[in-house]
Amino acid sequence: MALILHYHPFSSFCQKVLVALYEREVPFEGVVLDFSDPEQKAAFERLWPMGKFPVLRDDALGVTIPESSAIVEYLDRAHPGPPPLVPADPDLALKARLWDRFFDNYVELPLQKVVGDSFRPDGAKDPHGVEEAKALLVRAYDLLEDSLSESGTWMAGEAFTLADCGAAPALFYAAMIRPLSGRPKLEAYYARLRARPSFARAVGEARPFRPFFPLPWLQGWD
Repeated sequence: MALILHYHPFSSFCQKVLVALYEREVPFEGVVLDFSDPEQKAAFERLWPMGKFPVLRDDALGVTIPESSAIVEYLDRAHPGPPPLVPADPDLALKARLWDRFFDNYVELPLQKVVGDSFRPDGAKDPHGVEEAKALLVRAYDLLEDSLSESGTWMAGEAFTLADCGAAPALFYAAMIRPLSGRPKLEAYYARLRARPSFARAVGEARPFRPFFPLPWLQGWD
């Protein structure tokens, strides 16, 4: 298998890449990482010294690509075929990239701050930082509600793009911290994401790992 994805199914950034792979129906081999195994962790860090997943290895071309957004863009360039996840139109491409960065920086980062703080021992927690992160999520939700179209389109227009690949897992986990309720356009957008077969598949594959989530699972959040 030419493409090897080093990842973990429960990681939201890994799910972004899985959604892209499933959307494009690109065949790949998955290597699920378990950093409790020192040998596996060391082998992965030889592949990508920063030690962060996901990482895609393209053996056919001898290329290693870290970072979820870069991987999705790489799939468009190195493995072309419909549907492209970065639009050919430069204005739409810029919009897709902008919203991709928005979800990474203003949804993913604050939710990871809250989740990460729950692992800290007593005396080392950062309650002020957690409240700041939760407030940032609210601001992000409100901006999304104002920006989303009522016509049922995706983040960058009529086509499903890189931005939507990242939005799906980001909103899935963020809603555990701050529900999406009260924002009808955002709720409708998230419902469209959940109905997308590529994301539904990624959610299903991650389901066995839910007991590791440190915060209360949102009731009814399948």
